[in-house]
Amino acid sequence: MIALSRPLRQDALLAGAAFLALAGGVLLERGTLGWPPVLASLALSLPLVLRRRYPVGVALVCAVIAFLGTGLPGWSGRTVTAAAFCSAVYHRRDRFALVVTLSLTWTVLYGLAAPAPPATPFITEALLLGLSPIAAGTALRLHRERVESAASLRRAELGRMVADERLRIARDVHDAVGHHLTAIRLQAMAGSRVPTAAAGALERITELSATALTETRELLAALREEPGLDRLPELAARLGHGGPRITVRGADTPVPELLGQHAYRIVQESLTNAVRHAGASQIEVAVRRNGTELEITVSDNGSGGPASTSDGHGLRGLRERAELLGGSCAAGPANSGWRVHAVLPWVPR
Repeated sequence: MIALSRPLRQDALLAGAAFLALAGGVLLERGTLGWPPVLASLALSLPLVLRRRYPVGVALVCAVIAFLGTGLPGWSGRTVTAAAFCSAVYHRRDRFALVVTLSLTWTVLYGLAAPAPPATPFITEALLLGLSPIAAGTALRLHRERVESAASLRRAELGRMVADERLRIARDVHDAVGHHLTAIRLQAMAGSRVPTAAAGALERITELSATALTETRELLAALREEPGLDRLPELAARLGHGGPRITVRGADTPVPELLGQHAYRIVQESLTNAVRHAGASQIEVAVRRNGTELEITVSDNGSGGPASTSDGHGLRGLRERAELLGGSCAAGPANSGWRVHAVLPWVPR
């Protein structure tokens, strides 16, 4: 059995619906259905299966068949032909002038061959019926192009944010692991210059290398996976080790996977800024669902610091990540410390 592609299946269904609409219209209006309208409906509907591959050709074929079937009582082939011209404009922007000419020409010829005189002035009807599918197809194509442009922009923004996260991880490697390697080098130099201190230096080197190895594994794990809200307690424990007391509420809130990943990154960046720059002794993280939105609040009792009081790279990244999902993020002084508040839609848009 031949497997049809999804667009071809959709066009086949469209052709079937057009056939049923044409034949059903004749049956409803006339009460009977003979072979001529059935064959005309079939001949007019079948070309629609190829409307994506040969949009202008299909529109021209439909126009000829509809013109030949003008005298069939109750048969509305004009409607399907107008839809074919609409599809031609939608799929072939480079043939716009040709499609407009064919549509207007066909409308004029169809009006001249119609058995009954038009209810409106001939020229008015020809312009309206000839240009209406052109206008509809153009509007649909412009809408598609805007949607594609917006999607492309979102993908570019997401790619830039991924690159920013990798740069942040590189900075973490430099700040954390680089610090330990420098300390190991100093201990090794001290042990080589003072033989009596060699044993203590080797012990400290062992401790520093183990810590550096652990932090390196954590950073590599961050590159391999996209954690969700359930990893917030682990994040808080890691960042709060030997530093501020970090409390997390709402980490068990069930959220969609994509939303949870972005929420985790927002909390991660907020906590990193607070630990490094705020000088806080207590940090609170609150996550809760509010109707169709997810609210994230990270507050501390620190001074904010220069990285928080200015529109720094980290805060700009928080806002851009939230806006990428259709939400918002704001940061600023609150009570006796600093507060980051993000609102994300439950279904990213």
